[in-house]
Formats: sequence, structure tokens, C-alpha cells
Amino acid sequence: MTEYVTLENGRIACDVVGDGPLVVLSHGMGTIRQDFRHLVGPLAAAGYRVVNVDMRGHGESSMDWPSVTGKPAAISRTDVAQDLLGVIRHFGGPAVIVGHSLSGGAATIAAAQAPELVTAIAEICPFTLTQKFSVATFLTSRRYRRGQVRLGLTMGAKSRSAWMRYLDIAYPTKPADQESHLAALDATLRRPGRWEEFMKTGATTPADAHACLADVVCPALVIMGAADPDFADPAAEANAVVAALRPGLGRVELVDNGGHYPHAQYADRVAAVLLPFLAQHVARRKEAGTGRTR
Repeated sequence: MTEYVTLENGRIACDVVGDGPLVVLSHGMGTIRQDFRHLVGPLAAAGYRVVNVDMRGHGESSMDWPSVTGKPAAISRTDVAQDLLGVIRHFGGPAVIVGHSLSGGAATIAAAQAPELVTAIAEICPFTLTQKFSVATFLTSRRYRRGQVRLGLTMGAKSRSAWMRYLDIAYPTKPADQESHLAALDATLRRPGRWEEFMKTGATTPADAHACLADVVCPALVIMGAADPDFADPAAEANAVVAALRPGLGRVELVDNGGHYPHAQYADRVAAVLLPFLAQHVARRKEAGTGRTR
């Protein structure tokens, strides 16, 4: 059953599963919290209280939030970071934030702004760095070219069909329930106002997250699909995020043949790298609170 967290300017819809240290999951633009449907169970079974949220304007969360950017038609990473911190406070943090795509950048900002509330961050295929379009890769890589064309049509022409075609190539392999999941997503995006809310995510850039990377003080894990069509060089993108953090805080894990949604495509592989990360850093945070060191 959907639960709601009421914040100052709206409501965040979420599922809450399990007991234990808090882990907050936040999806990327233009999708719904069910992107994490195959990862929630393994996390809860491992002893975590998992709060899986719909981004503002998305899924079952409320629409028409004021943006901290001052742009009325914008959803920025800073906006989403403030929502995530509000959710963490509501559930009695601190928490680990697992953020996908746009929410990867939001996790960076949340960790930098409220280190007392964020134990660690895991960013999946994150848009955390200011982006540069690669003409050379566009000309030579079918993977990148197809992704960029469909994303460009989605935002430039406001085309829902282009977005659904993008999602088809963003999963080099599909989970068994992909058809029903995409049907549910398409139905959500057809509801009044939901497409317009998605379009607000394109009104901002990752510059706010990029500027916060050096201020992050908690451990960070970057999980990147090796075949992600969003990036000219997915591995280089992930390594650049880690390089912008303070030394020793971050590391990269690549998911072979993973697209932009490896947590849905290969939830078992993502869980296999995420669970040890959580076990290590949640334990360290607990022991630090008792005055013991690991």
C-alpha cells in the first residue's frame, strides 16, 4: 500500500518494506518508483528498512512543487535532494541514499548539504557531472547515437513515443515483466499533468550536483551499466564522478551489458555489489556513534 510523506510543499509517495537501517531509493526522470521493484526485496531481506519513493511530480507524488531554482517549470537535483532529506527526517534517519540517473546527482547534493543525515550514497548511472555531447562518439557508436536521438526527441519535441523508444534501447536485455512495467509507466505518463512534470526535469542541468561533489564526506558507490546509451563512455563517466570526490571516498562497479537501468535489468548483480557496500558502511556509522572504531 502506498504511503505518503507530507513535506512543506507537497507529498512524496513511497513504499516502505522491511526493518533495520534506513535505505532510501529514488528513481530517475520520467519513470516511477517501480523501477526498483526487483531490488527492494533483496535489500529488505538483508535487514534494511527500504523506502522507495516517487520523485516529485512523478508516479503518485504530488505535482506543481515550487522549485528552489526559482524557475516555476523546473525539477532540479537540488529540489529532489531537499525532498529526499525531508523523507529521511520523516523516517528518522540517517539513511543511505540509492539514487538513479537524476537522483544520483540529488544524492550527491543531499550528502553534501546534510552529512549528519546521509550515511553513504550509491549512484546508479548518475547524471551528476555537467554533460558534454561527444560528436565523435555520436558518429561512431550506434549505442550512443540511438540514445541521444531518442532523448533529444523526447525533450525537444516533447514526444512520449520517443521516450518509450528510448526505454526500449536503454535495456539491452529486458526483465521478464518489462512489458507490463512499461505499460504501467505509459499509463502514468498519460495522466493529466504527469508528462508536463516529466518535462520539468529537462529544464535544469547537473551543474548543481557537480558543484557539490567536493563537499561530500561519506562513502560513495557508483554503479554504471557498461552499455548505458546515455553516455559516450559509461566507464569514464563513472570514474570521473569518483575522481571529483575527495580521495578514497568513492569506487566504481560496472555491470556488464547493463544499460541505463541495471537495477531493473540485472537486480541480482546490482544487489551483489550494493549489499556489501551497505554492510560495510552502515556498520561503520553505527560503531562511530558508540565511540568504537572498526
